[in-house]
Formats: sequence, structure tokens, C-alpha cells
Amino acid sequence: MIIKKFVVGPLQENCYIVGDEETKQAIVIDPGDEPDRILEVIKDNNFKVSAVILTHAHFDHVGAAGDIKRSTGAKVLLHEGDKELYKGARDQAAFWGYEVDDLPEPDGFIKEGDDVKAGDLTFKVLHTPGHSPGGICLYGEGVIFTGDTIFQGSVGRTDFYGGDMAKLKESFRRLINLPGDTVILSGHGGETTVEREKRENFFIGEI
Repeated sequence: MIIKKFVVGPLQENCYIVGDEETKQAIVIDPGDEPDRILEVIKDNNFKVSAVILTHAHFDHVGAAGDIKRSTGAKVLLHEGDKELYKGARDQAAFWGYEVDDLPEPDGFIKEGDDVKAGDLTFKVLHTPGHSPGGICLYGEGVIFTGDTIFQGSVGRTDFYGGDMAKLKESFRRLINLPGDTVILSGHGGETTVEREKRENFFIGEI
């Protein structure tokens, strides 16, 4: 498995390219900004990108989805619970003083239990609402891509449109019950593990 991480945009969002080392089949997770950087790595590694997976639809995670789709032919996929957020991404960005280009219509929706594949790599979709209604994580191959559900030492905010503290607590409990050596690759900040978050995440005291 090849994982390329990019910290992009004014909100320092983590975008990931995940590829099969043998087949070069790949997915892009949360291309929030700076599409030229992402596309350069795709080209340099001869990745064949089949899908852009959005862990949720806040503007800092979706802003470059259109550029990646146009350049690679990849399908843009997200959970249906975030389709309204996705449609409103430009307005979200404008509220914070940023700009986002027009986004393409989603090519489909992913849901709890679906498999997302990149060559011989398989990731299970976990629906983890709380930070947003349609927040998802991708779990498999010893790692989990958590978007803004859980970070190193923290969790996503719930004071945005569609946020729900009770649901975030449920999602958090679910994630920290995964195997302790699971590597957490989140939407902002550095990587961590489930075991570390059981010990150190402040949110443990909230559930």
C-alpha cells in the first residue's frame, strides 16, 4: 500500500492518495485544495485514480474534487447525508472568506458497509455522523481514514450546520473500540493510533 499525504489549503486539511503498489490503482480522499500538487503526484506515480472519496462535505475537504475528476475521470463519491452540505460548499467557503470553484454533481453515494477498493486494497465504509450528518470513515489494511470525526487528541466540532454531539459520541465510541494498533489518519493534524487515543484523547471523558 502506498499512502501519499498532502496538507492543503488555508485550513491545513489532510488529503490522501491511497494506491495499490502493484496495480497502481488508487483513490483520492478529501482533495480540499491545491489540485496541481495532487495531480503531479498522481502523474509521477502513474496512479490510475478510480474514485474521489469525500469523508464529509465541508468546503476544506471537497474544494479540489472537480479538478481531480476532470483530470483523471474518477468518480466523486460521498454519503448521501452530506449532499446538501456538498451543494452548499461554495457558500460555506464564502462565509469564511474563501473561494471554492463549482463542484461536479456526485457520481454516487456510499453508505455503511460498502467496500471501497483500490486494486487489491479494500476499505470498509463506516458511517460516523456527528461532525456532519454524512460523515464517513474508511477502515481497512490496518488504517482508518477518519476525516474530521477524530483527530490526534481531539474530535471534530459539532457547532456547524448538521453537527450533533450525541451522534459524535456514538461514532467516537465505535472508533476507539477498533483494534488498538489501527493507525488513524485524520483530516487535520498528525497520525495516531486507536490505543493512543484511548489513553490521551480528551473526549474519552465526555462519553
